[in-house]
Amino acid sequence: MSKLKRLAGETVLYGLGSIVPRFLNFLLVRLHTDVFSPEEYGILNKILAYVAVFNVIYMFGMETAYFRFATKIDADEKRVFNLAQTAVVAISLFLSCLLILNANGIADALDVPGHTNLIIWFVVIMFIDAVVAIPFARLRLRKKATQFAMGKILNVLLLIGFNVYFLKVAYDPSVGIGYIVIANLIANGFYLLFFWRTLLFWRPAIDNTITPAMLSYSYPIMITGLAGMTNEMFSRQTLDWWLPANFYPGQSSKYALGIFSACYKLSVLMGLAIQAFRYAAEPFFFSNASDKQSPTLFARVNHYFVIVCCILLLGVGTNLDILKYFLGDSKYWQGLAVVPILLVGYLFQGIYYNLTIWFKLTDKTYYATIITVAGAIITIAANYVLIPIAGYLGSSLATLLCYFSTAAVCYVLGQKFYPIPYNVGKSLGYILITTILVYVVNGVVLPDQWLATAFHAGVFLIYVAVVYLIEKKGLRSG
Repeated sequence: MSKLKRLAGETVLYGLGSIVPRFLNFLLVRLHTDVFSPEEYGILNKILAYVAVFNVIYMFGMETAYFRFATKIDADEKRVFNLAQTAVVAISLFLSCLLILNANGIADALDVPGHTNLIIWFVVIMFIDAVVAIPFARLRLRKKATQFAMGKILNVLLLIGFNVYFLKVAYDPSVGIGYIVIANLIANGFYLLFFWRTLLFWRPAIDNTITPAMLSYSYPIMITGLAGMTNEMFSRQTLDWWLPANFYPGQSSKYALGIFSACYKLSVLMGLAIQAFRYAAEPFFFSNASDKQSPTLFARVNHYFVIVCCILLLGVGTNLDILKYFLGDSKYWQGLAVVPILLVGYLFQGIYYNLTIWFKLTDKTYYATIITVAGAIITIAANYVLIPIAGYLGSSLATLLCYFSTAAVCYVLGQKFYPIPYNVGKSLGYILITTILVYVVNGVVLPDQWLATAFHAGVFLIYVAVVYLIEKKGLRSG
């Protein structure tokens, strides 16, 4: 159990660096939905969807390539760092110049004319994110989780401070949602100061052998990341394309997009936990790859990962009657039905990330392309069919279907090339029972909020106790 305990401890530390900051950032949803209408919020999230996709291209999967090549026997970590950083900076600089030169056309293409300044500001934010991506990866590889957390937390504190100042003290309606972008730009600029020493001692380098090998390895990882972002963001964009006129009486598609995007924020609570786990797990998997018992270890890691996520699913899914107040204006509450579905979707996304270790360790990252294509086809087809029928509820179902399918495909392929004894039946059982329990509990309507909260807390505590009794023997046996 020592390795699992160490992984759990590192996950907690990375949680401080990812969950805590993003949860604090999540609290800004209330401020934003109080200040901006669903239409304005929809415009912002429409741009953010494309930013998320371009962020993946900027990184080019180089974080994973850095872990892979830096942990090889006799690897020169410093040289691998310089090579990875050079590749990321070169790619992101080229893309940034291209996007800035075409900012006017991009704004028109996104149907947000007059917001060219937002496009440029977002490009600068993406460039800064790319520049500091490998330095953050180096902190993870060196197990400097405390320093990692410090950088993330300070960033989000700056972000919150500037959001509050701009929207509550110095608000000018002519700037509007631009204040959110400016706050992000200032907060991200702090990263350059945080890593000034690392960036100062970085030496641009290209190796005729290692650089092409890293790019060849990372390219499919980038494609996989694009699939994840496409599956996550595409559902939001297609509401603007495929939602029938007057589907929600008297409201535009951008209004529906704003409602869906706000409620999506609640499901991101699952995504935050998964991200914290990934920060700790990726270097953990690579570091333990040479161990003969690694397949069994990886299976146990995934098993407990599913259990923790199911506990989170129950905790969030049964307390939407309280969490909805984070959304501010009550008009946003009409979309809460999508949250449990998206939580389960995120859970399968997390399982998928665990399963991808087989092609990362066998250097068969090109299989990511196969899974990407499958996920993209499912996402597009499901949204095309379900949005006209069920609106943003259909988008959430498409997300769940996509993540479940990609996890299933990755599992089947992985068992062929790198067999890992995952306990599939037990994991699916936990997910199914927890999901049913969420809907059963939400179906019990109590007149008093205090009574309802006590009931939800009681169910949650009983659930955790039962899970502990079931897993107690395995936890003690190590």
